Amino acid sequence: MNKLIQHNYDVNLDWEEERKGRLSSKDLFNTIEVATPPEFPGGIEGVWSPEHLFIASVSSCFMTTFTAIAEYSKLTFDEFKVPATGLMSNESGKFAITEIVLSPTLVIQEENKKDKALRILQKAEEACLITRSIKTEVKLKPTIAIAAFN
Repeated sequence: MNKLIQHNYDVNLDWEEERKGRLSSKDLFNTIEVATPPEFPGGIEGVWSPEHLFIASVSSCFMTTFTAIAEYSKLTFDEFKVPATGLMSNESGKFAITEIVLSPTLVIQEENKKDKALRILQKAEEACLITRSIKTEVKLKPTIAIAAFN
């Protein structure tokens, strides 16, 4: 039988003005300004929106899960980037983020490690606890490159 493990993550939001506020946590040093995205009435350009943060939570969870599995699997890499795109639509009559596409690029040294790297990327997408906690479809479109020798 598994032992129940629980963790709490506290976030505070202080409204500033109009449709803008500031996120903080007693556990963190930085704050994040957040606002309605500009696609909606009263939205503000250039400020993180809940939609950006939602997609960022999926991509950052994927990254942290990947790096943990890669470390455990002894896969070394030179570079790892994860562009992510979320699709919001109202096809069901209400707006929702219906799809997130993660397009990671992983640079490794050894050609013979490509299959292992791909398996670890796929495993990370499956194991990401944020992805497992949402109903949005997450698609993985990885690219694995071999580092050029100088």
